[in-house]
Amino acid sequence: MISKSFQGKLAVVTGAGSGIGRKLVLNLARQGCEVAACDIQREAVEETVALAGGGRDDRVRAYVFDVADREAFFRHADLIKSDFGRPANLIINNAGVGLGASVREMRWEDFEWLMGINFWGVCYGTQAFLPQLIESGDGHVVNVSSIYGMISGPLTSAYNAAKFGVRGYTESLRIEMRAERLPVEVSCVHPGGIRTNIAKTSRLTTTAGLDQADFSKWFERITLTSPDKAAAIIIDGIRHNRPRILVGPDARVIDLMQRTLGIRYQWVAGVLLNPLMYGKSKNAAAASPPPAPASAEPATKSARKRAVKNAKSLVTDGAEAEPESAACILR
Repeated sequence: MISKSFQGKLAVVTGAGSGIGRKLVLNLARQGCEVAACDIQREAVEETVALAGGGRDDRVRAYVFDVADREAFFRHADLIKSDFGRPANLIINNAGVGLGASVREMRWEDFEWLMGINFWGVCYGTQAFLPQLIESGDGHVVNVSSIYGMISGPLTSAYNAAKFGVRGYTESLRIEMRAERLPVEVSCVHPGGIRTNIAKTSRLTTTAGLDQADFSKWFERITLTSPDKAAAIIIDGIRHNRPRILVGPDARVIDLMQRTLGIRYQWVAGVLLNPLMYGKSKNAAAASPPPAPASAEPATKSARKRAVKNAKSLVTDGAEAEPESAACILR
């Protein structure tokens, strides 16, 4: 497989004010790429640009807008082409937020807030820049889904809806680009637990025995990958035109588990995630959901034991490997 160079290319990165987005900007800039760093937080994205050694008239520039605003995204695409004097080669739709809420208790305003950023923001970014990517003759769309675009869990229905949606939308786009023989590669990214500050922008609206402290502790335990490492894996995946980019050892194991167990992965998720997310507070006893039905279990005792052992080791090993990690969320 021929690997691509980023030298002299123009990349657009959303969610560039912190975490994976910031590290992607710094990595691309080091490789000679011009970068439009985008975020809704002005100070944060300007700090990213400063760290990259850029400024308004340099190769790395800061832009501030809301990815959930369709018209703003399309104006943004026009502005970048005007500012840099050429079409973009690469769009990385990385901006994202989190929401912990049960389907019963979820507020519509929270659901719509998350979908506006995590799903519609990805669609807007893709379609706003797709004409430029085609025009460049060497385009690439990179949309960030999650391991929650491969499996589901309790209190993550909205997040799952967005991330499964991103996966389906992105894979369909890849098929279309190939069928039409257009010069655009397409990649879908599935990060596992990444040590970022996205938890600070997440919302938690549930009475199911879980408080914010429990939520943060759970995410701390599953942090396995630093933003630096995540960005390096994504850049390598882009360089080699990989259609699916798995970020972190937990993403690889979960991908294997889902493909191996099929729908029975839900039994494992129930065994591991229900106690973690429902069982850490004083109200947990009344709120804990009933056990999964027998039909959802893996077919054999040995399969159940292996699946639970492998998944538990991810949580335990992650806590031991990164004792200093800050609160994070599955991207």
